[in-house]
Amino acid sequence: MINDVIREKVPLAPFTTLQIGGSARYFASANNENELFASLEFADQRALPVFILGGGSNVLIADEGFPGLVLQVAIKGTEWLGDGSVTAGAGEDWDEFVRQCVALELAGIECLSGIPGLVGGTPVQNVGAYGQEVSETITSVRVYDRSTYRIIEFSNGDCRFAYRTSIFNTTARDRYIVLAATFALKPQGQPTIRYLDLEKIFGGATASPSLREVREAVRSIRASKAMLLMPGDPDCHSAGSFFKNPIVAADLLEQLAEAVPHYPAADGRVKVPAAWLIEHAGFQKGYTRGRAGISSKHSLAIVNRGGATAREVLDLANEIQDRVEMKFGVRLQLEPVLMGFEMQP
Repeated sequence: MINDVIREKVPLAPFTTLQIGGSARYFASANNENELFASLEFADQRALPVFILGGGSNVLIADEGFPGLVLQVAIKGTEWLGDGSVTAGAGEDWDEFVRQCVALELAGIECLSGIPGLVGGTPVQNVGAYGQEVSETITSVRVYDRSTYRIIEFSNGDCRFAYRTSIFNTTARDRYIVLAATFALKPQGQPTIRYLDLEKIFGGATASPSLREVREAVRSIRASKAMLLMPGDPDCHSAGSFFKNPIVAADLLEQLAEAVPHYPAADGRVKVPAAWLIEHAGFQKGYTRGRAGISSKHSLAIVNRGGATAREVLDLANEIQDRVEMKFGVRLQLEPVLMGFEMQP
């Protein structure tokens, strides 16, 4: 222990849903902004690289660990501002935050139930599922700018949200640290039912489902696909969807021999389900390669079957990417963040 905040040689696997990864040279969990500033100053004085760790549900950590400071932003607090506006600290548990909003009959994020992780990670990835994205409700994001050493507020437009991306994980990656996010939700609003799985459940209902019913349905669907963290389920040792759904030019589909399911996307392009591509490239649910494998419940999830290494996970991911690209001409992009790999010889 260096001080009350910073520890040395901390194993990182327990902080992740994949349960994979080496140790951090230094580790700090910042419960407030002052602890965050002190941790960053510690790293700056020693010229250490810094990695910001959220809930560990969307990260693959190298077997060698991380040679710098791993900083977990654990700032909590929820402020209900009235008229459906609410600010949540970056360290708040995301699914618990959604539960509270649904209980207060605030609509806008009910379809994002059951997603593991912390509030601070949602604007970074523009988290989305079952017909909703956080970019639809986020009004502002409070961040610390590591370049200017200032706290600033980003508007929704400043965040440059797109499919699974934002300024925080693209053009300004590693510059900003999310401290809190403010959401504009709809009091007594109607739930969003525009995803096929939810339409199947509620399509024949004579009355509109409640927010609570939609939340429970989403969690049930996620559980059936091992996308809900459940004790004793080996398929839960994953990072969720390991690949993004590719967005491609519409004319690419015309060149393929098979009819590929697709959905409209921006700029006249189309979104193709990565799970369909994986399965039609010859991979079945439950496929294994060493101690890593594809979930037996969801072909988008790569799971740790027990004792898997990060290298084994990446080897399987590369095999999937290569075969999909060979058959369909599309290179699947990884969704989890990779930590420590670029620092290995």
